[in-house]
This record gives sequence, C-alpha cells and structure tokens, in this order.
Amino acid sequence: MKNLSVVKASHGRAFAVRAGDHIRIATPAGTQVSDTWAFAANDLHEHLSMDHTRSVNSNIFVDLGTRLVSNHRRLMMTVVEDTTPGHHDTLLCPCSSEIYRELGGPADHRSCTGNLHDALDEIGLKVSFTPASLNLFMNVPVASDGSVDRLPPRSVAGDSVVLRAEMDLTLVISACPQDITPINGDARTPTDLHIEIWPGDAS
Repeated sequence: MKNLSVVKASHGRAFAVRAGDHIRIATPAGTQVSDTWAFAANDLHEHLSMDHTRSVNSNIFVDLGTRLVSNHRRLMMTVVEDTTPGHHDTLLCPCSSEIYRELGGPADHRSCTGNLHDALDEIGLKVSFTPASLNLFMNVPVASDGSVDRLPPRSVAGDSVVLRAEMDLTLVISACPQDITPINGDARTPTDLHIEIWPGDAS
C-alpha cells in the first residue's frame, strides 16, 4: 500500500526506509527541486556521498540506473524509475543561511541545510555535519570549460523519480526554499513535493 506524504514548500521531512522499499519523489508543479540525503539507519556517520557516487558511476549526473553509494562505498539506493529528462545534479551544495546572505536574502531565510537538521531533530536524531545533497530535478548544465549554470528544471508537472532502498535508511527530503535564483523555476516560487513509500513486494 502506498501512502502519500507531503513535504511542504521550503520545508523538510525525514522518513524511515527499509531495504527493498521504493520511494517515489514527485514534483506536482514540475519545478520543485528535492535536496535529498540518506543515512544508514544504524550509523548516521555513513551517509549518501556525492563524490563516491560520481566515482562509482563515472558520471557527474544521476540518471535512471544510477547506483547511489555511501561514503563507505556501500550501495544505499538505486534509481529505478525516472519520468524526467534526467541529469539530476550532484555538484551544487545544499543552500544555507550563508548563501542567502550572499544573495541579499533575509537573515531568517529557510534553507535546505536548516531543513536537514530540523527534520532530523524532529525524529530525535542529530548530526554535526551537512553532507552534500543529491539535487533531484535540479538543472545544472556543465560547459566544456567546466563552468556550471543554474537553470529552471526541465521536469514538468507530475514528474517523479523512484529510488529503491538497498539498505535500511533514514531518508531526508527538502523542498528547496530557493526563491532568488531560478533553480525552482522562472517563477522563483517553491512548491510542495509528494512522497510515496512502499515495500518492494507491493505493486
């Protein structure tokens, strides 16, 4: 049975996920980026690693079939379905209060970094660091000279990505609060994400 959960615009939520579970992350508006983290359920120091994921897959982007691995080089999740054009970002850091200060935002602007720690706090967990995030739906093209751009997502309303958990995890998802650059679309308006989690033996 699939239960729908909502990650409200500009906020984050944590989810307990079992090995074999499937997680659908959907953008109903088509333009909302999902900063995504995973931690081993029994050891928060083992976390989803963007640098090891790039190394294992020999690719800077995440697409259908990508193996998402931890800083211990263990398989955490696999991308098993993707209705978007793909090329999800692994390069940009999660937004933070420091970034919004640089962009001229208010001192209390919400951020993905804050959302990660708030979401963990809500379930009684804490980490002293902020891992790099997997930025689903984020459109960050890379030029031949190595420069990157920040463009509106290429996804459309209702697009989704399905991840299969390969171990027991604590998953954290942030509906990115970015409203200054067009990371969340030309309207620069964060929107909700929809999350469905179901066991591997359920249809």
